[in-house]
Amino acid sequence: MSEEVLRVANSFGVWVIAAILICLVTVQSIMYYKLARTTATKIGLPKETCNIAFRTGMVTAIGPVIAIFVIMVGMMSVIGGPMSWMRLAIIGAAPTELTAAKVGSEAAGFQFGSPDYNLMALATSWWTMAINGVGWLLLVGLFSHKLDSLRDIIGGGNVKWLAMLSGAAMLGVFGYLNSGDVVSGGARLVAVVVGGLSMIVMIRFVIKKLPVLKEYSLGIAMLVGMFAAVFVSMIG
Repeated sequence: MSEEVLRVANSFGVWVIAAILICLVTVQSIMYYKLARTTATKIGLPKETCNIAFRTGMVTAIGPVIAIFVIMVGMMSVIGGPMSWMRLAIIGAAPTELTAAKVGSEAAGFQFGSPDYNLMALATSWWTMAINGVGWLLLVGLFSHKLDSLRDIIGGGNVKWLAMLSGAAMLGVFGYLNSGDVVSGGARLVAVVVGGLSMIVMIRFVIKKLPVLKEYSLGIAMLVGMFAAVFVSMIG
């Protein structure tokens, strides 16, 4: 890969554009946080409950963030720092973004990160990553306001049935996402199995003795699974 590619990919103008988008996402996050706090006050949700939910979300995000950071470092060496930073900050799906960059490069006839990776390949990778994210952004913008009506239709006004349906849907989604790791075996399978077992141990034994860890249980289980996978990879 030529020095010209990295020079363009890390140019000042690209950093500025990426920073603008990151600032917009930051402002949106702050607005969403304030809206959630205001709504909680209106419906009488205790402040302590909101604080627990915030801490739980923050701790749970540690595991995925570590994985995203590792992939971002690898992407930076090919498509540049600002684009990697921007895409993984506003989308956050590291494997998806890396796959899109590779598909774009191969569509242009170049191996991702190879010595012949030129500006045309870089531009194609960038465009593929951008187009790859258009679908769900349009879906959210055009149809998110209809989800409440759809939820009422599916749930039929039965709160318990809706809760069961939502839980089943989440299990199906995460089960599908993990199916590839289970089939591939190796360190990925270890991460899934050890993470799942760690969650069971946390719920059945640890939390009963240390209730304060309840809100951190998912994050801890994810980290245990990740470290187990790394250990298996090292000894393998």
